[in-house]
Amino acid sequence: MSDIPSTEDILLHFREQAVFCMALGSPFMGALCDRMAQDIAAGGAAAKLVAGWPGNPRRDALSLRIAGYLHHSVLTGAASALAQAYPGRAAEWSIDTIWPLASDWLAGTDDAAREFIKSPPQTNEVRRSLALLPGFLHLAAQFPGPMHVLELGASAGLNQNWDRFGYRTNSWSRPGSSPVEIDTVWNGPAPEHLDARVEVASRAACDQNPIDVSDPGMALRLKSYAWPDQPARLNRLDRAIALANETGVRVDKADAADWLKARLAARPETGLTVVYHSVFLQYPPADVRRALIASLESEGAKASAARPLAWLCFEPAAFFQGPDQIGIDPNDFITFLKVWPGGSEQRLLRSDGHVTQVSAA
Repeated sequence: MSDIPSTEDILLHFREQAVFCMALGSPFMGALCDRMAQDIAAGGAAAKLVAGWPGNPRRDALSLRIAGYLHHSVLTGAASALAQAYPGRAAEWSIDTIWPLASDWLAGTDDAAREFIKSPPQTNEVRRSLALLPGFLHLAAQFPGPMHVLELGASAGLNQNWDRFGYRTNSWSRPGSSPVEIDTVWNGPAPEHLDARVEVASRAACDQNPIDVSDPGMALRLKSYAWPDQPARLNRLDRAIALANETGVRVDKADAADWLKARLAARPETGLTVVYHSVFLQYPPADVRRALIASLESEGAKASAARPLAWLCFEPAAFFQGPDQIGIDPNDFITFLKVWPGGSEQRLLRSDGHVTQVSAA
């Protein structure tokens, strides 16, 4: 049986992604994905680019790879005519003006486009730190003292600086020690322990393909996956990259299961260790996910009041939703916390993948 997706499978992904982008506040990306779908159906430049794609287009975020290539071409100035029509440059953008330029660019740079889309998108969305913050504050209040943090699937490691970010919502805020400020629409009561003192004593992170944002070219590639009509998001990313360079963030190139097992075996004899990640679990194969959870459970069984362990994550609801739970949309993401000793579990909140709004779990 062939692993090559059908044209209908690819079209379904592009059209679905258009709806997602609109829902996440990007009319431009919604229009672009829709126009790419039309082009694929008509056998245009995008159709030639995706023909023979060797994997699952939705899992591989194929539409976002091509959109990232176009934005990268704009940011580098390589596609100068396209750049002048893009959001952020044009006073008013029009997909009817943009798409013919984009289509010509894809057709004329087919080899470069194919090379670019081999790599998966990495946005390292720092807004996801806000979804994790209530868990970190709960842990800081429960276990005062040094906190050792280990991030899985960290991309460029921007969220390693979560404790230095400022947070602001429509109903509460927590000041930070950096120019990076995370905002969202918050529904419901404010998180507990907003004034908790956080003492991060050590930080480490891993990713199979880490992005070194001290390299301007790699930082620009990361920025290319942020959506062009969301200037606040782009500005926040610029500030987070600058902060990562200032603080010397480093991400180990490693398999998450092997890295975590080794890190947990060598964790400090005192203080809380927190393993955390966001929008990561859908990417590793099932056997890697099982190995990660086995390592956490095994080390959790050895945890003590003086040496506790926590697992904090923000992931698709499907990973944590039981068959009897209602009221959770399949596209929701859940903040989940498990703490040892004891193995107590909590679902702290739910949101969308970009944390544009937050509700009680």
